[in-house]
Amino acid sequence: MPRIALLVLALGACGSTAAPSQPSNLQAQAGPRPPIADRRPYLVKSPSGDRDDPYYWLRDDTRKRADVIGYLEAENTYARAILDPVKPLEDKLLAELKSHIQEDDSSAPVYYEGYWYATRFSAGQEQPVVVRRKGTKTAPEEVILDGNELARGHQFFQLGGREVSRDGQLLAWTDDTVGRRQFALHIKDLRTGALLPDTAQNIAGEVVWANDNKTLFYVGKDPTTLRTDRVFRHALGEPGDTMVFREPDGQYYVSVYPTKSRRYVAISLGATTNTEARLIDADHPATPDRVVLPRERDHLYQLDHLDGRFVIRSNAGAKNFRLVEVPEAKVTDRSAWRDVIPASADTLVEDFAVSRHFIAATVRSGGLRKVEVLPARGAPFFVDTSEPAYVMAVDDVPDPDARAVRYDYVSQVTPRTTFEVDAESRVKTELKVQPVPGYDHTRYAAEYLHARAGDGTQIPISVVYRKDTRRDGTAPLLVYGYGSYGFSSEPAFDSSRQALLDRGWVFAVAHIRGGQEMGRAWYEDGKLMHKRNTFTDFIAATEHLVANRYGARDQVYALGGSAGGLLMGAIVNLRPDLYRGVVALVPFVDVVTTMLDESIPLTTNEFDEWGNPKDKAAYDYMLGYSPYDNIKPQGYPSIYVRTGLWDSQVQYFEPAKWVAKLRAAKTDDNLIVLDTDMAAGHGGKSGRFDRLHDAARYMAFLLLVHDRPDHRPRAGH
Repeated sequence: MPRIALLVLALGACGSTAAPSQPSNLQAQAGPRPPIADRRPYLVKSPSGDRDDPYYWLRDDTRKRADVIGYLEAENTYARAILDPVKPLEDKLLAELKSHIQEDDSSAPVYYEGYWYATRFSAGQEQPVVVRRKGTKTAPEEVILDGNELARGHQFFQLGGREVSRDGQLLAWTDDTVGRRQFALHIKDLRTGALLPDTAQNIAGEVVWANDNKTLFYVGKDPTTLRTDRVFRHALGEPGDTMVFREPDGQYYVSVYPTKSRRYVAISLGATTNTEARLIDADHPATPDRVVLPRERDHLYQLDHLDGRFVIRSNAGAKNFRLVEVPEAKVTDRSAWRDVIPASADTLVEDFAVSRHFIAATVRSGGLRKVEVLPARGAPFFVDTSEPAYVMAVDDVPDPDARAVRYDYVSQVTPRTTFEVDAESRVKTELKVQPVPGYDHTRYAAEYLHARAGDGTQIPISVVYRKDTRRDGTAPLLVYGYGSYGFSSEPAFDSSRQALLDRGWVFAVAHIRGGQEMGRAWYEDGKLMHKRNTFTDFIAATEHLVANRYGARDQVYALGGSAGGLLMGAIVNLRPDLYRGVVALVPFVDVVTTMLDESIPLTTNEFDEWGNPKDKAAYDYMLGYSPYDNIKPQGYPSIYVRTGLWDSQVQYFEPAKWVAKLRAAKTDDNLIVLDTDMAAGHGGKSGRFDRLHDAARYMAFLLLVHDRPDHRPRAGH
């Protein structure tokens, strides 16, 4: 792709700009000039030390201040000018991404209370349509919810949770029309199609019906922090809702779900290091809730209930968790717990599903997710596969009488496939293969490698490429990472990745510490006072790939989002020479300031993830790696930054401040682009085609940088 001359862009209308303070070599450039943010002194106070933050003014919780909105719009104008020369390429990429999506598609149906439920898309539709068929999969279709009709007239629309009452007559669902994950409740009479007046605002996505078919439970949010902290009971037609539970401790997030038996509505309270479950009698929804296992430090558990017994995933005496079952009356007596899957040093129990005919679990060993089936009659077994790297996960269906275990299978070259395996006969049935038009899996290859970290730890890496791509150290290489919250990055298929693979790129996932790929210890070695391992693992993985000629030394790129954006911010401070370009999506980059402010969503819940900055040791450690606080005068890679004005997970002002400070400090002429979606939140656009615009844009940026000169000195040169 040729480098096209850029036009000069005037940004004088932006009230937040000031006299340029960039290095002189940037001033001499022709082409668009980035907006230069004002520096306004602001002291961020802390018991561990005060800091000046000259870009703090970019925080506007109202999202209405003229100077802030003006600055973001100026950044967007600059971003458009920078990317305008590759707009034809972006459009071509978008067309390619869309071409790999099946226009008419539907999910594998799920059975619940006499109906088969599914979601489907029709040609050109952005949102799903929820349908059901009574009794059999071939019965006439009934449309119960059309997301496309609901989305009409909204710049942003996302469906949340949905649940049909047990008699099949009422549908409750939630949706978000802003992008801030503050959902609204709606109820529809499926007999008449009428929308009931019952509603609620600023709630979580999930809803649960009681067994009387007129009472439902939902979770409310704190209006400031957006923490899910309270549970409400709503009775149809009655004015006002009853708050049945509220959690005062800011470390906990609250959710609700029905047990498999439908005997209880469960209230789940989750903090980083401990949990608690409470139960409400679904037959008598006005009765008070009761605690199952009281919260205690470092005890994490989840449970389900069926036929008078609890099945519990617990880390009590099991770092990697174990799965137990126990009669309901003896649940607090741990001596009565019977191991279903015992504790193991090399197997992590991640999730489970229960039926009258089996218990099935998603487990992880050797860095890979697998499915273990424990039939009610017969010996346990693992579902088999032939690929070297893959992802399997149990799909928990609501039918307590299910005889087959439903699970999903995917690899870097195999699209997501839904199977069922009979728990008794072990006969496997393929239910659904995600169609990917224009994709031929035989043209691609995947590998599972290991890199050696500085402390000797072996870091897994998943790699995928086209078979005709030369692996001789000449290919461009894109490395993805996350590494936080115990969330594991999987060697999974992504049809949008094909656009780069078909252009000769190699794509790699670094399974770094902070995730849970290698067990619970893998997570613990990448959090709190061990967080730096996450960053150095990623750098070690990148260096290993280059040393083994999977990518060209001067054509290495990195990609990460949210907490993975923290990773991106850290690596460009630590090893800017290693990467030619970086994509940071909704990046969490201002760690210390955010963790000092308990009014910001997620803060109090995450002291056990990052540390509490009121503790001097934790403060100093976080300050030592926080991307925003460690910017310095040096050459940086070209960086594309994406954020959403209404992001509730990582507030827009973190990436905005980061970009402003980078621009003021960097000594090179590489690009920094801040692209703010003024009508979306953390997940970007919500439609199945709309969200592809974001991917096409950052890929266009990577290809632009790929062809753009980079004159920074390189390590070893």
